Amino acid sequence: MERMNPYPLRLLPGSDLRKALESAVSEQPGGPAFVLSGIGSLIDAKLRFAGHDTATTIPGPSEILTLAGSLAENGAHLHMSISTPDGRVVGGHVVYGNTVRTTAEILLAPLPGWVLRREPDASTGYDELVVRRRVAE
Repeated sequence: MERMNPYPLRLLPGSDLRKALESAVSEQPGGPAFVLSGIGSLIDAKLRFAGHDTATTIPGPSEILTLAGSLAENGAHLHMSISTPDGRVVGGHVVYGNTVRTTAEILLAPLPGWVLRREPDASTGYDELVVRRRVAE
């Protein structure tokens, strides 16, 4: 049984949340990872709601309440919930263009013994997660 070695990550103001997480995984030893937890703040958050093909912008500052998902070698699948300045909570699929306002504090769990890839799935019509054990070289 492999031991999980989670590591913390802080994203700075101006970072694109999704791009930064994809980059962090490609630059860290250990390969793919799952996002265990994430909090922080965004400006003009962008989420794709269930059943929609395009993202919705939630204007102004917002707080990240939850962030979770998988970071495969060829893409991410991330969901988050945010709160607006008036306390309204919305959630959905994380797209590119979510700009960190003050900070994003994230805990990643790398999975060095596994290969995670997103591949077409005929039953859903989307690229879905395929999990394989890493073959020793």
